[in-house]
Amino acid sequence: MGKPHARGRNRPSSVAKAEDVGQPHVSVAAGTSVRARFSGRSPVVLVLLGGLLMGLTPDPVNAWPLAWIALVPLWRVVIAPSQPRSQGSVFLLGFLWSGLYHGIALSWITALHPLTWMGVPWIASVAIALFAWAFITGLGSVTFGLWAVLFKRASDRCRLNATGRILVGTALWCALETILSWGPLYWPSLSYTQSPHNLWILHLGQIAGPMAVTGAIVAVNGCWAEFSLRRAQSSLTIRSLYWQPALAGLALFIALHGIGWGLYGQPLDRDPQEPLRIGLVQGNVPTRIKLTPAGIRRAAWGYANGYRTLVEQGAEAVLTPEGAIPEIWTRAYQARSPIRQAVLEENVVLWLGTFRPAVRNSTRELTQSLITLDDRGQVVSQYNKVKLVPLGEYIPFQAVLGRLIARLSPVSSSLLAGSPDQVFETPFGRAIIGICYESAYSELFRKQAAQGGAWIMTASNNDPYPPRMMRQHHAQDVMRAIESDRWSVRVTNTGISGVVTPHGNTLWLSEPNQYVTHLTEIYRRQSQTLYVRWGNWLTYALGVGAIGWGITSLRTNTEPTGLGKNKY
Repeated sequence: MGKPHARGRNRPSSVAKAEDVGQPHVSVAAGTSVRARFSGRSPVVLVLLGGLLMGLTPDPVNAWPLAWIALVPLWRVVIAPSQPRSQGSVFLLGFLWSGLYHGIALSWITALHPLTWMGVPWIASVAIALFAWAFITGLGSVTFGLWAVLFKRASDRCRLNATGRILVGTALWCALETILSWGPLYWPSLSYTQSPHNLWILHLGQIAGPMAVTGAIVAVNGCWAEFSLRRAQSSLTIRSLYWQPALAGLALFIALHGIGWGLYGQPLDRDPQEPLRIGLVQGNVPTRIKLTPAGIRRAAWGYANGYRTLVEQGAEAVLTPEGAIPEIWTRAYQARSPIRQAVLEENVVLWLGTFRPAVRNSTRELTQSLITLDDRGQVVSQYNKVKLVPLGEYIPFQAVLGRLIARLSPVSSSLLAGSPDQVFETPFGRAIIGICYESAYSELFRKQAAQGGAWIMTASNNDPYPPRMMRQHHAQDVMRAIESDRWSVRVTNTGISGVVTPHGNTLWLSEPNQYVTHLTEIYRRQSQTLYVRWGNWLTYALGVGAIGWGITSLRTNTEPTGLGKNKY
C-alpha cells in the first residue's frame, strides 16, 4: 500500500496520456484540478461558441479575424486527454460546430421563400426553403463531424504529439474540404472567411489555391488550441514549456501574412495590348416576373437599351447576366430578338446569358449558357454551365425523386451540364467563364487559366437572395481573381456586379436591386501562378506528410513486441 506508483500500467490515466503524447508530466493533483475546471465548462457550449464565432466571419458581419481563433474550442474538446469520449460524441461535437457555422453563413438560402409566384402553396414554400437550407448545412456538418472523429482517432492511435496533431488535423481538414468541393453543394470554405478583406492572406491562393488559406487558418488555430491544452495540463515547475505552441502559432500567423504581403506587393505589369473596354448591364428583372410577358418585354428592352448605351460610351464588348434572356436562343427566336437586332445595328460584341438547345442520345435538352454574338450577330462561341443547381436546374437521382420533388427551374426540361474542360474563345482572345455559383469552384477557373484564359467574366442571377448573399458571391470572385492573377468582371441580374483587379482590389460595385450599366477597362494577362500550374498540390503534400508522421509516431511509441507500450 505505501509503495509509490510504478512507472507504467499503474500510472494515473491523465499522467499516462500526457507522457504517451510527449506532453509535460501532470501531477495527480494537477490532473484533478484540470478535470474540475473542465467539468464546469460544457464541451457543447464551447463548440457552439466556436461555431458562432466562425459564422460571424463572412458577410454581413465580416468579423474575419475571428476565423483565426474560432476552431480552437472544437480542437481542444476533441483532443483533451482528461475527457475520453466515444466516437459518437466526438462526431456530435464536430457536427454542432460545423452546423452552426454553415447554418449562419448559409442562412440566406431561406430567402427562397416565398415561392407562391410559382403556384407553390405557402406552407410548401416554407418547407422547400427550410429543407434546402437544412440539407446543405447538414452536408457540411456531417463532413466536419467526420473530421473530428478521424482527427481524434489518428491522435489516439498514433499517439501524436502537438506538432503531429497540427499536421494531421490540417491535412484532414484540407482533404475533406477538397472532397466536398467535388460535389454540387459547395460554398462556405474556411478560406472565404477572409475574403474580400484580408487580401494579404488571400494571396496564398496563388501558391496552392483556397486550400492554402484554409490550411493556414486550421494550422494557426491548432497552435492556439495546443497552447491552451498544454497550459491547462502543465505543472508549475515546467510552465514555460506551454508557451511553445503559442509562439509557434504567432510566428506562423506573421510568416504567412508576410508571404501574402510580398505577393500582394508585386506590381501589375500592363499587358502590351490595349486595355479592353467592357460594358456591364445589371438588368434588375426579378425572377418572379422574368417569365411573365411583362418580364420578358422588360428584359428585352433593358438589355438592348443598356447595350446601346454602353456602345455609345465606347464599349468594345458588353456582358449580360446568367439567363438575361429567359428564352431558348434558337434561329427562330434570333430572327425576332430585339437584342440581336441591336447587335446587328451597332456591330459590337455581346456576351449574352440565355438557354441553348442541345441533343444527347436523341433527347432534346437545354443548357444554361453564355454565348458570344460577334459584330454580325452570329453565335461564335458558347460556355455551358458546369455546376447546375440541384432541384433548381436538375433533379439528383431523377428516377427516384422526379415524382416527389417539384423543380424550382424556369425551364420545362432538365438542363444538361457542360464539360469542365471547356474553353471560351472570343474576338479578344480566350476568356475564363463562371456562371452562377461556379464562383465557389476554384478548379474550374484554374483549368481555364491554364488553357490560356486572359481575364475572368462571371454571369449570375442572385435573385431572390438578399444583399449579404450577393456580397458573399463577390467574395468568391475576389478569391478567383487573386488565385489566377487575372482581372475579373462580374455581372448579375439584381446585383451585386463588380470589377476586381488581380490583387483582389474591388474597383467598382453596383447597388443591389437596381438597373445599372457600367463601363470599365481591364487588361488581359497570360501569367501563370503556381496554383494555376500545379493545382491543389498542397492538400496532397499535407496528406503524404501526415501519413508519414503518423507511421513514424506509431513506430516510435510502440515496442517491437507490439504490446503498445510507450518507449518513453
